[in-house]
Amino acid sequence: MDEQTGVETAEPRFENGHFMLIAGLGGRFTADTTKAIPDLWEKFIPEIGKIPGQKSEVTYGICCNPDGKGGFEYIAGVEISKLDDLPEKYRWIEVQPQKYAVFEHKGSLDTLPQTFQYIWKTWLPKSGHEAADAPEFERYSDDFNPKLNTGVLEIWLPLKA
Repeated sequence: MDEQTGVETAEPRFENGHFMLIAGLGGRFTADTTKAIPDLWEKFIPEIGKIPGQKSEVTYGICCNPDGKGGFEYIAGVEISKLDDLPEKYRWIEVQPQKYAVFEHKGSLDTLPQTFQYIWKTWLPKSGHEAADAPEFERYSDDFNPKLNTGVLEIWLPLKA
């Protein structure tokens, strides 16, 4: 079996997301530069627990602010309760209430690109749903450990109602 296509992806569940304020470290990326996203996480991990107003140890990878040419902003962050006292080095975004298809990623982070390919190229065109113009995000459980491959990683795809 070809390793590239051997992604185990269950059918999604559907959720109504709630308002969240996410703050963390961010940068602009394209399909060609996404390999640098793990470096962003390496810089962000020591910040967890030090961000003013941090609500939990759950972390988020937010894809937002597309430029229409394949570029987008990615923020590795946590949910915060307020923007007051947030140091300037942090990027932040408001995630509005939205309907989502939620996919659980199984396996290592190395296969995450294949899961995204499946969601966008296979599941979405066949699903009868349309992606909404809203942030898409990864949600990493508070016990997520990429080295041990433990915890839960979900991909939240915003859908048009």
